[in-house]
Amino acid sequence: MSTILITGAASGLGLAFLEHYSSSTPRPRILALDITPLPNSVSSLPNVSFYLIDVSSEASLGQLCSNLKEGHIDLVIHSAGIRGLVPEVVQEKRGDVAATETYEVMTKTTMMKTFEINTWGTFSLIRALLPNLRPSGVHTKSTTSKVVILSSRMGSISSNVDGGGYAYRASKVALNAVVKSFAIDVPDVVFLLLHPGRVETGLVEWKEEGAISPEDSVRDCVNVIETAGRESGGVLLDRWGDVIEW
Repeated sequence: MSTILITGAASGLGLAFLEHYSSSTPRPRILALDITPLPNSVSSLPNVSFYLIDVSSEASLGQLCSNLKEGHIDLVIHSAGIRGLVPEVVQEKRGDVAATETYEVMTKTTMMKTFEINTWGTFSLIRALLPNLRPSGVHTKSTTSKVVILSSRMGSISSNVDGGGYAYRASKVALNAVVKSFAIDVPDVVFLLLHPGRVETGLVEWKEEGAISPEDSVRDCVNVIETAGRESGGVLLDRWGDVIEW
């Protein structure tokens, strides 16, 4: 039985990935991580184990690793993250995402929190899980583990033609750099950066124009995850498998 670990599993894309993989054949073991409990629809599934985890907390990740011990993980899907909007402005400018992340309103608190969760949280999670991802014992290089990090086109410097989005853009650029380094430093694990599209996930409190459902995004993303190999390590791909230069 393969083991899949999913962060941000209680909502949005993480939940959609959980629903997809928990019903796939053969049934894998799912390790579901989030800072809030899973919805009832999936919490009682026999192949799902839930862990109340803050990925930006080293103590929280340490407890997770103690629980996992040396168990091998075949696939990690890291979906946990935040949008980096200034909360005070969100209340004033409801429905206007751009207005909540301009240079005029951006705060140090918002910027640092976004980096802590999106960038430091990603680094901490990967580092903590490396013993469970690397081949050992019966787990040979023929069963190479994959780590899929949900990034964003907004983390592409060359694609930035609109400006704004200071906290989120910067945190995703840094996240991409972190994952690229892991792809170089840990070649026995495949690290993928995946842009799932503009998805209605709850990162903002209202639906953005052109946003697709998590289920539609996951349907495309799963195909990329299954086919991408070492040649895609540290490369940012969209949900159709096309390269996004960053």
